[in-house]
Amino acid sequence: MYRYNEFDKNFVLSRVREFKEQIQRRIDGVLTENEFKPFRLQNGLYLQLHAYMLRVAIPYGTLSGNQMRQLALVAEKYDRGYGHFTTRQNIQYNWINLPDVVDVLTDLAEVEMHAIQTSGNCIRNITADHFAGAVADEIEDPRLTAELLRQWSSGHPEYAFLPRKFKIAVSGSPHDRAVIAFNDIGLCLVRNDEEEIGYKIYIGGGLGRTPRIGRVLTEFVPKTHLLGFIDSILHVYNRLGRRDNIYKARIKILVDELGRDEARRQIYEHFESIKDSLASPPADLMTAISDGFAPPDFSAAEAYDLESDFSLSTTFKNWAETNLTSHRNPNHVIVSVSLKKPGATPGDASSDQMRILADLAEKYAYNELHVSHEQNIILPHVPKQHVLTIYNILNDADLAAANIGLVSDIIACPGMDYCSLATARSIPIAKQIAVRIDELKTERDIGPLKIKISGCINACGHHHVGHIGILGLDRAGVENYQITLGGDGTEVAQLGERTGPGFPADKLIPAIETIIGVYLTNRQQREETFLDYYRRAGMGPFKEALYQNTARAA
Repeated sequence: MYRYNEFDKNFVLSRVREFKEQIQRRIDGVLTENEFKPFRLQNGLYLQLHAYMLRVAIPYGTLSGNQMRQLALVAEKYDRGYGHFTTRQNIQYNWINLPDVVDVLTDLAEVEMHAIQTSGNCIRNITADHFAGAVADEIEDPRLTAELLRQWSSGHPEYAFLPRKFKIAVSGSPHDRAVIAFNDIGLCLVRNDEEEIGYKIYIGGGLGRTPRIGRVLTEFVPKTHLLGFIDSILHVYNRLGRRDNIYKARIKILVDELGRDEARRQIYEHFESIKDSLASPPADLMTAISDGFAPPDFSAAEAYDLESDFSLSTTFKNWAETNLTSHRNPNHVIVSVSLKKPGATPGDASSDQMRILADLAEKYAYNELHVSHEQNIILPHVPKQHVLTIYNILNDADLAAANIGLVSDIIACPGMDYCSLATARSIPIAKQIAVRIDELKTERDIGPLKIKISGCINACGHHHVGHIGILGLDRAGVENYQITLGGDGTEVAQLGERTGPGFPADKLIPAIETIIGVYLTNRQQREETFLDYYRRAGMGPFKEALYQNTARAA
């Protein structure tokens, strides 16, 4: 993985020193909370319902065992013994005391980590496929592009105060595991007819109160012109984006207002004016980045018949079926570690669990971990002969839930338990659904089904692209939950459709059971997934069952 150079180190430490002074001024009462806000937002610090929350950057979701161990230390030393991994491949600490923030940032800097550009109206953490560098269908490791953009965008003087936050995601494969169509800019590595590698670029995607699927700006941009195109998109957005209304200050709204053709014209116009000055990055820089992502030496891993271990344990076999993914090297697999044990808070990991994950990475997985946008942890390169050992260790640590991609693998935002913007709870709902499915013992029969929950219209839980999406709202002081069906965050991008009126909290679980029951009763064969059935049958059967057989909310 990429390692800091001297510039990176000095840049991060200078930011820590600068922020220390602002924190002391806030503690001394020289700055009001409102005056302090722009300083803290530039350093990943939020004021939530109960305490300050610190969001730490994990660039493109990649970290080492030593970095994961330091995250565990921060959770133990400064928080309540756990951290929350997010849909932006970062980690959040929800109980940070203001006087401790500088110490936290100093500890993070020791392992080349920081909280810069994890909040505020800037270019946020650039995300990538959580299987980057490991899957066979990859055209190129997307983290090379993400790292280039990270270096280019960090502290960029023109883009530090954009109309609103700005999100970029990169996929290195035709199969999108990075939700690129729902980012402000989505990049997909592709080959043209001459077998040259470049980018298909999407703009104007996003969720929130005005969800949009990204529009294709261009089918192919050569690598030499990537920075020019990204700069041009951001320039047009920064110049014309709405600043009079926080709800309309995203590039998706600008593209709507201008129209895709006019937006494209203005982007290309600016590109033509700067393409020569923002052509290919220096060769030594690209070599350094490329060297940082050189794959491990896989040659030491021996051929191993992993299926021979399945006879030892049915639970291990079940876990392997859901949590293992084929690797580009036949003697390895990709291991997905679920942070979604039924009854647990989705995305949370304790300090002890983080240390175990760090140990596993160092001992058995070439010292590399990835955070997925689905709030799980990935060991991307695992020799097959170590898989059973890893499973047994995970099982002892309550990290062996065999549910990746299944009903209980729920994405959920913090909701009203933590977030000052939330209008309803998310975490308790996710727990209730997962526990109920576990009680029914139907999860494996149901098969692939993604449930995503947001506690407000900002959609941090990605409910719009859930196969079943749940949005919590306040209705006259009562929590009410809207349900959407048919969303898809992959390359077959689709926004979910509302079933109808929402449900109060005590009617929501029966409603979810009804939806799943319609699918199980009517699927043509076991291989027909929930999403396949929905696309075949449409909303009708679900709507009829929900509003005839389930008590309806007002």
